[in-house]
Amino acid sequence: MGKKRYVVIMAGGRGERFWPESRLAQPKQLLPIVGEKAMLAQTIDRLEGLVATEDVFVITNAEQREAVLKVCPELDPAKVIGEPVGRDTAAAVGLATILVGRLDPEASFAMLPADAVIHDAAGLRASLLAAFEAAEADPVLATIGITATHPATGYGYIQQGEARGEYAGSTVYQVARFVEKPDAATAQAYLDAGDYFWNAGMFIWSVNAIAAELKQNTPGLWTALQAIASGLDAGENLDALLAEHYPSLEKISVDYAIIEKAAEVVMLESRFDWDDVGEWPAVARHYPADEQGNVIRGTAHLEESKGNIVFSRDPDHLVALLGVEDLIVVKTDDATLVCHKDQAQAIKNMVKAIGAQAALKHLM
Repeated sequence: MGKKRYVVIMAGGRGERFWPESRLAQPKQLLPIVGEKAMLAQTIDRLEGLVATEDVFVITNAEQREAVLKVCPELDPAKVIGEPVGRDTAAAVGLATILVGRLDPEASFAMLPADAVIHDAAGLRASLLAAFEAAEADPVLATIGITATHPATGYGYIQQGEARGEYAGSTVYQVARFVEKPDAATAQAYLDAGDYFWNAGMFIWSVNAIAAELKQNTPGLWTALQAIASGLDAGENLDALLAEHYPSLEKISVDYAIIEKAAEVVMLESRFDWDDVGEWPAVARHYPADEQGNVIRGTAHLEESKGNIVFSRDPDHLVALLGVEDLIVVKTDDATLVCHKDQAQAIKNMVKAIGAQAALKHLM
């Protein structure tokens, strides 16, 4: 009998770049931005055959917890955790380590983002299976490197090192180094080199291995999390413990806190397609375009227009465009966005400005 395996999905993002469709209470991962089901629901569906749904945790924020359960009613409510405040990914990993470890201290678990687009679910499961086997054979931290298809500047990269062995048909490599998001020239150099892969934020490890790294590299965070563990041992309510202790936890990403410092980090090359769909223009990659390059989801009429994205879920509302190019038009019940594609990254800052106005705060 193999070791018990769990999956922890990180689903606490705000999805501000997908405003006005994405809101604080119903962000990108809880919406069908690509496909017919919510992104989180699609992520859970892909795990079928790898882990049981009852062994899936979701770490979200307190405001979104009920929406997560509504979108994914098959989840065990006790395993849908609402952070009272966001403390970045190291705190989420530490909390997951405690919660999984309480169920089985010898278990292993994967930490996955909630909102990537992956069409090849079987390929994902094969990669995760190999990573689980590697993490159970040795006390390593495993990650999956996405094969780079173009010189992307929006992702961090993983440099592949020496081969260390083979698990479930996949070669596992030592990670040579992690690098930050590069400029265009550096990204092209990484692509040309052939040994750099996109960092998709997918991690697989045993409870023991990640607990040891947390204790060594973030002792303050780990000690603070022990107060939550002790409270659970004493029968206290998890939400009450999180409200008491979580706001004071160190705010740092797991990449900075652990992954870039740990000696034993390995990677597997992805055996599946992947797109993090980080902004509206990325949506266009997943839908057919008309002859003028327009991608339309909803009821729309376009003339003398090309390269536009129209997104509206109201079939009774017509969006009409005339003589425009490269626009993003998103219509919701109470807000409409019109912006140029090259301003897509600026939507996040605009949303913050909207939220700062008392009369408009409800539109966040």
